Amino acid sequence: MSHTEAAPGSSLSAHRRSRELAEAADGRVADVLVVGLGATGAGAALDAAARGLDVVAVDAHDLAFGTSRWSSKLIHGGLRYLASAQFDVAHESAVERGVLMTRTAPHLVAAQPFVLPLTPLVSRAQASLAWAGFRAGDVLRLAARTPRQVLPAPRRLSGTEARHLAPAVRTAGLRGGLLSWDGKVTDDARLVTALARTAAGHGARVLTRVRVLELTGTGARIRDELTGEEGEIRARAVINATGVWAGTLADGIRIRPSRGTHLVLRSERLGTLPAGLHIPIPGETNRFVLVLPQGDGRVYVGLTDEPVDGGIPDVPEVPETDIGFLLDVLGSVLDTPVARDEVVGAFAGLRPLLDTSGHDGTDGEPARTSDISRRHAVLTSPDGVTTVVGGKLTTYRRMAQDAVDAAAAARGLRVGPSPTAALPLVGAAAPERLRALPAPRRLVRRYGTEAAAVHALAAQDPALAQPVLPGHPVTRAELLWAVRHEGALDESDLLDRRTRIGLVPKDRAEVLPTAREILPHPTTTTS
Repeated sequence: MSHTEAAPGSSLSAHRRSRELAEAADGRVADVLVVGLGATGAGAALDAAARGLDVVAVDAHDLAFGTSRWSSKLIHGGLRYLASAQFDVAHESAVERGVLMTRTAPHLVAAQPFVLPLTPLVSRAQASLAWAGFRAGDVLRLAARTPRQVLPAPRRLSGTEARHLAPAVRTAGLRGGLLSWDGKVTDDARLVTALARTAAGHGARVLTRVRVLELTGTGARIRDELTGEEGEIRARAVINATGVWAGTLADGIRIRPSRGTHLVLRSERLGTLPAGLHIPIPGETNRFVLVLPQGDGRVYVGLTDEPVDGGIPDVPEVPETDIGFLLDVLGSVLDTPVARDEVVGAFAGLRPLLDTSGHDGTDGEPARTSDISRRHAVLTSPDGVTTVVGGKLTTYRRMAQDAVDAAAAARGLRVGPSPTAALPLVGAAAPERLRALPAPRRLVRRYGTEAAAVHALAAQDPALAQPVLPGHPVTRAELLWAVRHEGALDESDLLDRRTRIGLVPKDRAEVLPTAREILPHPTTTTS
């Protein structure tokens, strides 16, 4: 592969979409139809295609349009599940974290240090409990066979070390800190894009802007959202991986959505942050507000865990109560609290938690969503639709594997075992190869082995080397690459998912004209 090419067969584009949509709707019967192209759906498309099945995967919007782009960008090792005695979920999370970090996506998922500053608000008993938890998390790492050089050991920090790693924290009364490590994905939406492109490289037809109007065990009635034309896709097996919307396409699915909110701050507001922060929530024993430096001039502060009632919006709103709560907890450890007008953006995601209990069994009140299991479930309806729900970003691969296993069994498809635990995603390579690539480190962390090709675009045309926004690292070359190889069809695909510029509304408005210049044809911006 030359420096100006994408991985063979993995490029997604408007032209490929048009051709493959016509093929999918021409009356032939695919082996598997996957509905939903978040992490789990894209993972299911890859799993099925990698087993040699003929796959069509559709989404009404774009890759990573829903929950998969609103995460904390963390690939958790399962520590919080130990506290609630969900040992199987904790172990599964640690195993899947190791798979991503060492085999399938080491370019996208790396170790992230966190400091829990021991301020006067953290009692010695709380500190001891947290330290015991971090040590237990290291046992999980060991059980999952993730190497120490991939995830270092937790350790106690002196006051001087804590001040160095957490310079934004108030120093008065700071008696040290606790250093721990977890996995962090460069960008959750980029992970989904890599999954979808890897599936396409294995022959899957990956079709965005294709809405399912009716779903059965033998296929779907669909509408092309770009043209309005309706048609039918036939399949031997059908997987519903639409997350919080799963119940709209299959009966008997009960989801209890939970809203997680994050704030976006400019990096200079908190200064240099060599590590993320765990800030204990007052009155809680196992919940923290996280401060997450992104390396692109921004810092995320999250997250809340609030139940959501009523209809499921395409893009969740961020309530002022969530913003106020996060600012209050953050302010509890800073010399100068962050003001409301210093919050330059905010986003909320809805976790598709499977509600298997309904009530907590004590006083008739609904159980808190933070207490609902993060286990996933695979359910097959009487008409043969297999639905996968629950779970979380970290365990998408196992969820996808289980969904394909169940769909194949339900419909009598002969398949071998899943190969995805050892299947590198587009851009993945061993650390020594990634380090040797002739491209900036930032591009390598986003594109892996394709970073050299993205960099070559900029080298060939100086105009493409220019950042699209002062103070932000994304270049015009990255937008062009997204159109040519990553299936971006409009401005929102470019600004809100292939890059995350759109998380700051002011930045989005400034870059919008540039995004329109990059696109081959005028389009209408969607959310």
